[in-house]
Amino acid sequence: MYLRLNDGLIMNYEISKTAALEDRRPDFDKMMSEVREGLLATPKTLPCKYFYDEKGSDLFQQICDLPEYYLTRTETSLLTSIASEIAELIGPGSQMIEYGTGSSKKMRIVLSALIEPESFTAVDISEKHLLTATKALSRAFPHLKVHAVTADFAKPFTVPAMTGTGLRVGFFPGSTIGNVTHEEVIEFLKGTRKIVGPMGVMLIGVDLKKDVRILRAAYNDSQGLTAAFNMNLLARLNRDLGTTFNLTQFSHDAVYDAELGRVEMHLVSHTEQTVTLGRDVIFFRKGETIHTENSYKYGQNQFKALSARAGYKSLMVWTDPNACFGIFFLQAEA
Repeated sequence: MYLRLNDGLIMNYEISKTAALEDRRPDFDKMMSEVREGLLATPKTLPCKYFYDEKGSDLFQQICDLPEYYLTRTETSLLTSIASEIAELIGPGSQMIEYGTGSSKKMRIVLSALIEPESFTAVDISEKHLLTATKALSRAFPHLKVHAVTADFAKPFTVPAMTGTGLRVGFFPGSTIGNVTHEEVIEFLKGTRKIVGPMGVMLIGVDLKKDVRILRAAYNDSQGLTAAFNMNLLARLNRDLGTTFNLTQFSHDAVYDAELGRVEMHLVSHTEQTVTLGRDVIFFRKGETIHTENSYKYGQNQFKALSARAGYKSLMVWTDPNACFGIFFLQAEA
């Protein structure tokens, strides 16, 4: 059958079983407003969610395979080793919801271990990757009811009607939780409680604090893929919003702020220059940066405390042997 968007457009995209696609992507006006607000601010910023156009999503998948980028392989290995424990805690008949689906490789590990899961909802801002992932999962798990929602999951959204006699479980891998401030983590987790419901569960990947040399290498890789990923944001703005960024006059930089406990990604202006955005003319000083992303690193007790403020109790934390990465099993308080 075919997937139908909210506006009634039937996409020429065949899928092996029913999968509902609900389109909640940000529109042009909203993107323009958010980008304008960030570029006119002091210091200048851009929302990291706009990294993930088609090229950005592809670049990120390549970054995940880099030798310096420990996060993906560490989390994948950890998930594989604890999948049976997760399945036992969740129990049968679960309703799974993945935030930021991407290729959904990690979700596949969890689904393969679960006891007769009944439904799965994939949520992602990138339609191409969302459809590819849901199609593949539909084929791999033919008895699973699969839904897809294109949305900015940092904002309120609803999921289609789901079936299942067991727990509702939100799955948020990849340490994406580190891209927002501590207060935003609390607000995000409060939002997930509305989705998973009382006594529902969140399974979250969290990057832990570690040697700064490991962090520097991970975010300034030798192949330059992270730089290309960061710079692609400007290329997207030129294409989608008509900005006039000269890509040869900006470069990528990533630094670790030990006091704030986060890696910061920036785009650095090589010279004094101006960029137009609609009717606005934006001035850059030489060396001035656009702050594009944060990646907070946590201590275990620190993240448990934030979760508690959002109404979750931490029932279990698993880490890899080097304690680089943690997977938290949180249950909403009744």
